[in-house]
Amino acid sequence: MDKIKILVVDDESRMRKLVKDFLIHKDFQVVEAGDGEEAIDIFFANKDISLVILDVMMPKMDGWQVCKEIRQYSKIPIIMLTAKSDERDELLGYELGVDEYITKPFSPKILVARVEAVLRRTNNLQTDSVLKAGGIEMDVNAHMVKIDGEAIELSYKEFELLHYFVVNEGVALSREKILNNVWNYDYFGDARTIDTHVKKLRSKMKDKGEYIKTIWGMGYKFEVSK
Repeated sequence: MDKIKILVVDDESRMRKLVKDFLIHKDFQVVEAGDGEEAIDIFFANKDISLVILDVMMPKMDGWQVCKEIRQYSKIPIIMLTAKSDERDELLGYELGVDEYITKPFSPKILVARVEAVLRRTNNLQTDSVLKAGGIEMDVNAHMVKIDGEAIELSYKEFELLHYFVVNEGVALSREKILNNVWNYDYFGDARTIDTHVKKLRSKMKDKGEYIKTIWGMGYKFEVSK
């Protein structure tokens, strides 16, 4: 099976090397670009790129312009990197169709986890419709869940929530991010609605409910106990 190819775009060569080394360690193939114009040229010359990691602040053409250009022709997953922690920038990213938005400095291990999660969500990493994690078995097509081989009944949103947790295993998820992905971006309810659903989900999962860890002041992380 061919390796999944990722385009890493950043004008800082040290940053590109850092990200590249971690991705190659996880058996991804990496191509690099040092500015926006080079990124566009490489993207359209390589039809087998599966994901783009894109820095915002770059010479010649910034990340937003590159994202707009790619989005005219492709729905390929895009992870945006930025040195600024600005809500307006993050909202702009989502409006342009960015799949993830990561603020520098970041942990390379977390970036790789986000890459794997995005690829699973977009079916580029795991094509099997049955997901398994720590005794949990989810049949995505049939919308069925088994815990240690025993079927449990979940509402539609509970299933979607558990699915989002499983494909993002090990990634810290804010309530806002969960709302955006499980309840869609146009949902304007109280983010605390997630807490209610998580409580019900944990209860139905019994001892496996402890896999859903609370991150105080932020949200949740799904982590299978070793």
